[in-house]
Amino acid sequence: QVQLVESGGGLVQPGGSLTLSCAVAGFTLDDAAIAWWRQAPGKERERITCISGTDGSKYLADSVKGRFTAFGDDAKRTLFLQMKDLKSEDTGVYYCAANVGPYGCVHSGSDSPTEHDYDWWGQGTQVTVSP
Repeated sequence: QVQLVESGGGLVQPGGSLTLSCAVAGFTLDDAAIAWWRQAPGKERERITCISGTDGSKYLADSVKGRFTAFGDDAKRTLFLQMKDLKSEDTGVYYCAANVGPYGCVHSGSDSPTEHDYDWWGQGTQVTVSP
């Protein structure tokens, strides 16, 4: 069955770095579109990255552009989120989510999908950026 499990969250100082992992089961990275989302307290859940192994499409939100990078390890069936120059605004719960099958990162021509556009979700991992 399809499962996604995030790990690697924790406390980090502003300007620091942290790498999150999303281990997947029930599918391979080249047979899905996988995205990282985050939700800060009191704010909407935001898609920040996406990688599709089916059509090669990618997405990176302006809020993290130049600081965050998503990449996969096919052998380990794990998607990573490398975060640099972290800011207090990056604090929140980070989720990985996937659409399994011939899907890309584009949803109805929009760069701002809702969480309902993704079928499978992990449980989330907390990232706190604080001095």
